Amino acid sequence: MRLILFFLFLYIQSFCSIFSQKAIDTLETSLGTLVIFENRTWAILNESSFKGVLNERIHKLMSQNSPPVSQTWNNEVCFSSRNNDLSKLTDTIWLCLNEEEISDFKAPTMGVVTSHYGYRSGRYHNGIDLALKIGDTISAAFSGKVRYAKYNDGGFGNLVIIRHYNGLETFYAHLSKHLVVPNQDVKSGDPIGLGGNTGRSFGPHLHFEVRFYDAAINPEEIIDFSSKKLKKENLFVHKGLFLPGAKPSEYYEINHPNESNEIDLAAEKPVTPVAKVSAAKKKYYTIKSGDTLSKIAARNKTTVSALCKLNGLKPSSKIQIGKSIRIK
Repeated sequence: MRLILFFLFLYIQSFCSIFSQKAIDTLETSLGTLVIFENRTWAILNESSFKGVLNERIHKLMSQNSPPVSQTWNNEVCFSSRNNDLSKLTDTIWLCLNEEEISDFKAPTMGVVTSHYGYRSGRYHNGIDLALKIGDTISAAFSGKVRYAKYNDGGFGNLVIIRHYNGLETFYAHLSKHLVVPNQDVKSGDPIGLGGNTGRSFGPHLHFEVRFYDAAINPEEIIDFSSKKLKKENLFVHKGLFLPGAKPSEYYEINHPNESNEIDLAAEKPVTPVAKVSAAKKKYYTIKSGDTLSKIAARNKTTVSALCKLNGLKPSSKIQIGKSIRIK
């Protein structure tokens, strides 16, 4: 029995050692994908039974949404759930970004931000651009499994997509080289590619995206790119995160402390004088962790009864984190 356990231990060590190496080539076989690593070892990846669920709790909650939100596992397509419209999400979903202490964040590259999330030159920029030199190592932001690693002719160039245990997916675009293959398990900080200038790119940089069930989230909602650290370990996902041009939550707290994201975003678009007057009269507050109706009322110099009347609530009504409540 001890001898069997000893050989099992050696096998596990050997297996773990293999996947700590960089993949340099692949070959499709009838048994699965043969991966050749830089130390000249190899392994066969056969994940035909894997359905793509890395976080059962979040998968169950999204399946119970009305309408249900689905997500598939596909190594050949960039987006696996094109029909999801999370601007209509009915619930607030809690994500622990460092899920089970296996997804500790690591910066994908140390470069500075050269272009932010949002509208840019008449087009919508769904990620953030980070400066680098061709050949710089790109790292996995969180632990997870590689869903996509190939050249993408939609503009991304050489692209790696990783699905994470915390419910997110991250995109790493314009790479000069892939260092991982589809279905490979990676840990946060593992090398996954080399920086480049492939695809629709006008200079070496990393285009980095954060997505939840294929819907883009502003990466600066959760990451401080100046310190290369997470801003928060808990992310409350709600429909406001998926509005066009959504800015990080603290932007609204600093610049519009008593208004919701919806009102701020509407103000950025051309509106008629009547609409401007209407928006100015109404004020909203985004509910945070620990808030109660009495705390919100006190903070905004109003009363619980006034809040209930404006929002069709009762003093005993439950309020949801991330939702907006009218205060004026």
